[in-house]
Amino acid sequence: MAELPLEALRKLSDLHPKPANLHFQYGTAGFRTLGSTMDSVMFRVGVLAGLRSKKLDGKTIGVMVTASHNPEPDNGVKLVDPRGEMLEASWEVHATTLANAPTTEAFIEALSTLVKNAKIDLSKPARVVYARDTRPSGPALVAALEDGFKAIGVSARNAEVTTTPVLHYLVKAINTKGTKDEYGEDSEEGYMEKLSSAFKKLVAGKVSPPPLIVDCANGVGARAAAKLSDYLGDSLKLILHNTATTTPGALNNACGADFVKTSQKIPPSLVSILKPGQRACSLDGDADRLIYFYLDDRGLFHMLDGDKIAALVAAFIVELVKGAGLGEEIQVGVVQTAYANGASTKYLADRLPVTCVSTGVKHLHHAAERYDIGVYFEANGHGTVLFSPETTEKLNTHQPSTPAQSTALGHLVNLTRLINQTVGDALSDMLLVEVVLVYKSYSGIEWDSLYHDLPNRLVKVVVPDRNIFKTEDAERRLISPPGLQQKIDELVRRYEFGRAFVRPSGTEDVVRVYAEATSRAQADDLAYRVAGLVYDEAGGDTSRRPAEFL
Repeated sequence: MAELPLEALRKLSDLHPKPANLHFQYGTAGFRTLGSTMDSVMFRVGVLAGLRSKKLDGKTIGVMVTASHNPEPDNGVKLVDPRGEMLEASWEVHATTLANAPTTEAFIEALSTLVKNAKIDLSKPARVVYARDTRPSGPALVAALEDGFKAIGVSARNAEVTTTPVLHYLVKAINTKGTKDEYGEDSEEGYMEKLSSAFKKLVAGKVSPPPLIVDCANGVGARAAAKLSDYLGDSLKLILHNTATTTPGALNNACGADFVKTSQKIPPSLVSILKPGQRACSLDGDADRLIYFYLDDRGLFHMLDGDKIAALVAAFIVELVKGAGLGEEIQVGVVQTAYANGASTKYLADRLPVTCVSTGVKHLHHAAERYDIGVYFEANGHGTVLFSPETTEKLNTHQPSTPAQSTALGHLVNLTRLINQTVGDALSDMLLVEVVLVYKSYSGIEWDSLYHDLPNRLVKVVVPDRNIFKTEDAERRLISPPGLQQKIDELVRRYEFGRAFVRPSGTEDVVRVYAEATSRAQADDLAYRVAGLVYDEAGGDTSRRPAEFL
């Protein structure tokens, strides 16, 4: 029976000591904090990735070094399981335990415990593919990660600088190579070819859409979008902005999907460029989120967020399924969180089943897997569409009885190739949106008018201890502190179409308050008053005046 390579582990681990007084937590986005503090975490993740691969009989595991929409000084790392999905939840605990072992000896002891408890056969091979975004801290952190690979004997493939969705794609493509479920060629070029060829087939014979402005957040999406643009050619012209990937401090600064969503305005760099009625979209720093927007004839900003994308895409897929003669056999459903705008939920629920789950991509992804075709988007623009294996098989073998059914069926098959089903993917989702807009002959204005968002406000309250706040019903109701939910309910009843909920942050001592109502003033007022209740209940940070909640 093979044993841990203790000498190599000790020698290399000593080069990456854990900082004292820092606690690391593996969450939905993996580990994420200041890049300058993550050296030890990266080394240990390298070792963990090797063990995860050995546990899964040598299947390839992915490691992505990124902090997505966070500011440039931050960085992070997350593991990707063999089907391109997020790391199995039970292993998040192992990741946190290993990251927080205070010394090399404690780390090796924790490794020994993991190997024993998880019954890992150390004689199995370990294979990993890894990549990073454009952050300045990336190269040094990747070097620490590579030391982890060396320490445990990983056969590692460096995918260099690329987007998070491409890394997820590569993991699935590598692990399905040569099988009946082959996902695509296992290279960035294979990804580009798969998406662009599916897009071209879907829009063949249609009037080409006007050029699309793409805000690349000065991140790795700029490189990927430029390559994709070459593959798309005349089928869709992309006008790329915010592509300064080497300018210090530019990443996600006053641009990108998170900026547009939270500030509800266009990036300042596009103010003199965007014309009324013109479509534009923003990626985030690692190109897994997408937000669309446009200016109306009066120059007013309109945002088309993840809720709007879900409504557009889900209704289109339902039409195609019915058009293919499969309406009775394939159930299409949508998954949202409590942050979804109430107007979007009503629009969707009138057309297909809607499930609400707790915040976090893993909750949405798992719930979407329960449908034959599951559409999930968070309001922040992260999401995708999942086709079950049985549905994919059905689409590939179904015999249509009319030319119209044959056309609809062909579109659905091409959608399974256009959509990155492993993870939310801004570029794949962008092409999906563009397909629907072409078919519907919609501009952003028509798309936006499918339903009108209820005005809403998201605020945060700094609290001494977020752990006193406990929720139920997909985080829509508080069960602790006792009595607080009743006070919130009484407040909400005073507002027309009022809705509000409170949930603790998963990463910091703040409580997030979401509120919506029929007018902006009412939504703001409701959010302010609920924040006040939370502040009073928790003994909020007294250095923050209540007016600063908003």
